[in-house]
Amino acid sequence: MAFYAPPIARLLEELERLPGIGPKSAQRLAYHILRGDDDAAGRLADAIVDVKRTIRFCERCFNFAEGDLCDICGDPGRDTATICVVEEPRDVVAVERTGEFRGTYHVLQGAISPIDGIGPEQLRVRELVDRLRAGDVTEVILATDPDIEGETTALYLSRLIRPLGVRVTRIASGLPVGGDLEYADEVTLGRALEARREMD
Repeated sequence: MAFYAPPIARLLEELERLPGIGPKSAQRLAYHILRGDDDAAGRLADAIVDVKRTIRFCERCFNFAEGDLCDICGDPGRDTATICVVEEPRDVVAVERTGEFRGTYHVLQGAISPIDGIGPEQLRVRELVDRLRAGDVTEVILATDPDIEGETTALYLSRLIRPLGVRVTRIASGLPVGGDLEYADEVTLGRALEARREMD
């Protein structure tokens, strides 16, 4: 970063810390910010500070929320008897885009990945079991990613939940193996939800 003035070098370093942003993308973003007016830079900075100050995890489902509960958990029109389990908050958005699901969610905050040192203890599994033990849930839809970690997580949860007397289903294939829910189109994801299956 010796080619840049220290403030630009610092901006480039911070931008490169963002996922999916390499040196060239960081450079493009930095140049865009520098070419823009002060108001645009201020709005961006304010938006980042505001989201960090005001957004937290929903106390019930661990989706992003501005208050104690996210908008979905706070919606009395949602079917609380059905919970769709996803890995990340961005997956909630992907499922919501389909318009096919009117239940509630549970965000695990990741997937089981022994190679990365992530086991069930690092996820929101205990909180899911607590919700199920409350007694009003009749079905859990496992909508983890169709990759090795997602399948491992789904199998683990199925074996954990089944003894509680709750129906456990898995979203159907149609999503590419190794893919992420957030990149699936609405039609594919909607069909996968409709064709979910019982887990053995």
